[in-house]
Formats: sequence, C-alpha cells, structure tokens
Amino acid sequence: MELDDAALAYAALGQPTRLELLRLLLRAGPNGMAAGGIAAGMGVPPSSLSFHLRALEQAGLIRPTRQGRSLIYAAQLLRLQAVLLYLAEIARDGFSGGHGDLAATLDTLSGDAAMSSPSAFHVLFLCTRNSARSILAEAILARLAPGRFVAHSAGSMPSPEGPMPEVLAQLKALGHDVSALRSKSWDEFQGPGAPRMDFVITLCDIVAGQVCPDFGTTTVTAAWPLPDPAKFNGSAAERATLLNELYAGLRRRLEAFMALPLATLDRMSLQARIDELADPNVRMK
Repeated sequence: MELDDAALAYAALGQPTRLELLRLLLRAGPNGMAAGGIAAGMGVPPSSLSFHLRALEQAGLIRPTRQGRSLIYAAQLLRLQAVLLYLAEIARDGFSGGHGDLAATLDTLSGDAAMSSPSAFHVLFLCTRNSARSILAEAILARLAPGRFVAHSAGSMPSPEGPMPEVLAQLKALGHDVSALRSKSWDEFQGPGAPRMDFVITLCDIVAGQVCPDFGTTTVTAAWPLPDPAKFNGSAAERATLLNELYAGLRRRLEAFMALPLATLDRMSLQARIDELADPNVRMK
C-alpha cells in the first residue's frame, strides 16, 4: 500500500460516526446493509449518512451494490486488512530497535493477518453457451486459489447439452473435479439473492450479440477474447491441440491476475492491469 493511499483510508476513519458505521457494516457481514437500515441503526439523518458513506467509499473501505431501487453497502475486508497491515508495518519498523518484545508481537499479528482470508473475490466468466471457454476458466481459478477467489461461469444462451464432453475430459485428465460444472444462464447472477461479483470477464468478442447485464458500477469488467472450440472443425488431434492451448492461455492469464495486488490498487489502475491480460503473450510480472 502506498503512503497516500493509506493516508486517505486513515483520514476517512478519523471520525467517530464513520468508525461506528464501519463497525455496523462489519457486523452485517458480506451481505451488507441497505442505506435505510444503516440510518435506522445509527440514528443518523440521511443527509449526514450520505456524506459519511461517500467518504468511506472513496477510501475503498466500503462498497455499494444496487439491488433494485436500493443501495446495499458492505465493508471491504481485504482493503481494511491492507490498511491495518500498513500501520503494523510502520509500528514494527519503529520499535524494532529497542523494543524487541513489541516488534515480535507485531510480526505475529502481521503474519496472522496476511495468512487469513476474510473475504473472497467473486469472479464471473462469460461466454455465449457457457460450454467451453468459461467452463475452463471457472475450473482453473477454482483450483488455483480456493478460499481467495470464488469462480463462477455463465452464458447468454447456455448449452442445453451442458459443457462440451471434450472440455470435461480434458479437465478430468488434468486432475480437476468436474462434478459441479454445468452450463447456466447469466440470469442466475442477477437479482437480490445472487452473489455480488467483483470481476466479470467475457471470453468472446460478442456474447450472442447482446449487451451484458449490468453488474453494478463497482464491478470490474474485462474482455479476454478467445477462439470458440465449438466452431472449430479440425481433426480430433487438432481439436485437442486447440483445447490444450486454450487451457494453457487461460491458466497463464489467471496466474497473472492472481498476482495483482488487488486489495491495494485503485480502481483505474486495477482496470488497466486486468485489461492488459487480454494480450495472448501476457507473462507473470
């Protein structure tokens, strides 16, 4: 975390109402609370509440998601963790000279926080039929980072036959559990009961000629165009080669994606870095 970034977060927290607001949202958990419920719970006038919510949102400590006509606010645990770790790092450096016991305690606290995973990022992969590319991406990310990321996939016109048998066979051969993989509509990820998406990544240029659903202004979106195996009419060996290349390319992108400092990048920087991963020659940095 950069100094200016940390200072913005600490300034936002340097006010009693905002501290109490953050405490309320932390108690509410990942589902968050509507603005009306926050106002009722805190006894704060709507005009004042909007001011404090905006300050915490600008610092990245909370995030709103629109559900119908309501805005649901949720605390951003990974961001808060990064802020706390930054302060612990400063304190540890300052006390390392003559306060060994305190420095050791701070090291322990920092290590415990870094190893914990208080909030996973939800990532949704989209392609037209949700039968090949998005299925591969879902399986790869689920295997690479369980607990840190929750992988989903969907399509605008999901295949009634389900995922391509060749795709499932390839994943099985590589040791993936395919029992939960299925072709599904992106409608499952809309509405009040759906999980809130942090990232939505389309894997084809145009999703059935339709405009993708609105997942909210706080969701980071990207396009990583890849060839559609269902449209490839080569030999069995050529099709196997294509699937192997797709798998390797997706894994390379996702490993680079996972290496990004997601909790500390501002939105514009994060969007730019994820857009860069559309490059088929992307490498880990």
